[in-house]
Amino acid sequence: MKRNKLKSFVIPSFLSLVALIALLTGALLPNKKDVEQDKPHTYVSDSIISNDTAVIKTDTKIINPYTDQAVTLAKSYYDYKSDAKTQENSIIYHDNTYMQNSGIDFTSENTFECIAVLNGEVTNVKEDETLGKIVEIKHDNDYISIYQSLSEVLVKKGDIVSQGQVIGKSGTNELDKEIGNHLHFEFYVNGQVVDPSLYLNKELNTKSE
Repeated sequence: MKRNKLKSFVIPSFLSLVALIALLTGALLPNKKDVEQDKPHTYVSDSIISNDTAVIKTDTKIINPYTDQAVTLAKSYYDYKSDAKTQENSIIYHDNTYMQNSGIDFTSENTFECIAVLNGEVTNVKEDETLGKIVEIKHDNDYISIYQSLSEVLVKKGDIVSQGQVIGKSGTNELDKEIGNHLHFEFYVNGQVVDPSLYLNKELNTKSE
């Protein structure tokens, strides 16, 4: 079999063609450094993104049902554990009958504003021949505050009131005529009447024992 030989001028031409192809291929392909520069960069690290939320603890105090500095304590809540003198000051005498005081009586020479001790909803407003005008407010934590012996009422049933809001003004009633102008204040927890002094000026969820 006869073999054909490449002529001498064909070999240099072929090598030149291969070199040209290699040169064009290098020029057309993207440079590795350029490709890296074109990649998007991420500057936010995991340490910056956080799901932690700052929590600020806030405490709510149960305030006094008045702001007038001239107001004083006239009669205390009757506590069977109290000393004899305190108990004596907690007895109510009315219509030839001695009764244990179920709240605290605050008095002043002049009429004073009575305020809500906590946020809440007015659940009852009424007038009683013996106790005077009455406002009842229901609060969170199954707390209820009652304001008696009012001469004027500034809220109505169903009103949502804020702590410190004026709900009425002090007055007089038939049960405690000897006290004169005053506010009779009662406080209930889980439906049970308690000594208001254990809760007034205390944090919402704490009390004295």
